[in-house]
Amino acid sequence: MANHGSDRETDLNTRLYNPYQDLNIQVPVSTLYKLPTSPEFLFSEESTHQRRSWGENLTFYTGTAYLAGSVSGAAVGFFSAVRNFEAGDTMKLKINRILNSSGHSGRSWGNRVGIAGLIYAGMESGIVAATDRDDVWSSVAAGLGTGAVCRAARGVRSAAVAGALGGLAAGAVVAGKQVMKRYVPI
Repeated sequence: MANHGSDRETDLNTRLYNPYQDLNIQVPVSTLYKLPTSPEFLFSEESTHQRRSWGENLTFYTGTAYLAGSVSGAAVGFFSAVRNFEAGDTMKLKINRILNSSGHSGRSWGNRVGIAGLIYAGMESGIVAATDRDDVWSSVAAGLGTGAVCRAARGVRSAAVAGALGGLAAGAVVAGKQVMKRYVPI
């Protein structure tokens, strides 16, 4: 697969891959593979939509929310355990108290925030599927709906306030993401 003059145009979109490169073995050029540098799609319609599927959204938002909630809960549990130390506690007892408190709070917070991420992912995917638009307003509407659903059992006023806060939070996150894309070179 040597470079010939007619293959120069197609070589810009591919890279050569040698599966034996880390073995330090001299192999013939025929073992090199041409791999594409851009994603390949089975159908041409897939290439026009530059967004995640509902399953990917569900996994991403739920996992991210669970991780953030678990870390935050563990931090709260850590400080709670340190605050509750007693004068006669041994080092072993202090470590045990920290681990128990961090684990309990981390699990509780992770589950609560993970469920909110699950509801948000479902709402956003449903809104995008219904409107066929993936923009800021879809995320804000999903945040509004998530806040309202999460606090619906506490009454209409609580659901309205939580919905407004959820919409504001989702809008702030999307705006922050756009600012990061524009001003932070990655």
